[in-house]
Amino acid sequence: MLIELPRHTEIFGCVKIHELQKVLKFESNSFESPLLRGVSREEIDEILHKTVVIVPVKDEKLHLLDGVLRSIPQGCEIIVVSNSQRGENDVFRMEKEIVSNFHRVTKHPITMIHQKDPGLSVAFKEAGYEVILDNSGFVRNGKAEGMVVGLTLAKNMNKDYVCFVDADNYIPCSVNEYIKLYATGFILSKTPYSMVRLHWRYKPKVMEDRLYFKKWGRVSEITNRFLNLLISIHTGFETNIIKTGNAGEHGMSMKLAEIMAHSTGYSVEPYQLIYLLEEFWKGDSKFKEAVNLGIEVYQIETLNPHVHEDKGDEHIKEMLFGSLSTIYHSKLANDKIKNEILEELKKNEVIKKEKELKKNKILPPIINMNMKKFIEVLLSHSETLITYQ
Repeated sequence: MLIELPRHTEIFGCVKIHELQKVLKFESNSFESPLLRGVSREEIDEILHKTVVIVPVKDEKLHLLDGVLRSIPQGCEIIVVSNSQRGENDVFRMEKEIVSNFHRVTKHPITMIHQKDPGLSVAFKEAGYEVILDNSGFVRNGKAEGMVVGLTLAKNMNKDYVCFVDADNYIPCSVNEYIKLYATGFILSKTPYSMVRLHWRYKPKVMEDRLYFKKWGRVSEITNRFLNLLISIHTGFETNIIKTGNAGEHGMSMKLAEIMAHSTGYSVEPYQLIYLLEEFWKGDSKFKEAVNLGIEVYQIETLNPHVHEDKGDEHIKEMLFGSLSTIYHSKLANDKIKNEILEELKKNEVIKKEKELKKNKILPPIINMNMKKFIEVLLSHSETLITYQ
């Protein structure tokens, strides 16, 4: 991989956020100059063998899931966390067939579990992480909850890195690029506490009889603006450093992932940045090693465009609500930014009055979970856990 080195970095306490980097070529020999870094195939492969790729899925088209799985590079472990329908229209059963066939053909190691597995609920309860359960005692619906399920399984695989890719991707080869870009960011990092967030080069839309390659998503543009405003208010210097506020495709070192809190609903990705700023910029963090060694956030622009399912205007409004509400309720937000967020949501017909802006539920870091107990209980009680080696 041939990639630009960051020309500008902004520092907030022990958190370094690097400016957007561009990929110049998919393959390269290993070298470094003042402006560029060539990362060899051998360097990337070394990281991939230390990486778990988590694929959350909920009622997506089966051929999309199949394409995503087949595009994940060799060497990575894969975890599929499904929250798809069961019962009469058993989508989960069909997903299991996809996973089984994938392994039979490729021999790629893969683990799969359903988010509503009753054994999973018992395991979380016994491990001291009941906050993820709903009133009926099952793991709640939601992407953040699925991510935490994947993280707990990944933690028990003793890997160094964990990455997330969505299952609704219409261009399978882009998934292969995403994961290699995560690996490239981890190679560049000077700390074991690192995060890589991807910015899609284009998000194509069908307009009349042709494709229009749009640069920014509607929600991303607004989320980035308010995240940058949040920082600017506190530093006194205007910034546009954040370009990946809604980066669904992202990866972390396991050291960072286990101390990361997660926000539920559609606020997952922007809250990651909010959490880092609250915990490590203005707060007195309890994670002293991370404070001493520093945290790095890389933002990398892909070469491939991203084409995914168009879920309509209501979905866009829900995403915007989740993204901006997590900024609104941040302890870093002042009255000025709160008022601007309310006006933005009203302008986009997301809310009509202030009291509708409820605070998202936060899932704490998994670091204090009893992981040994979790896996013991899960293995003995799970009804859906499948592991192919």
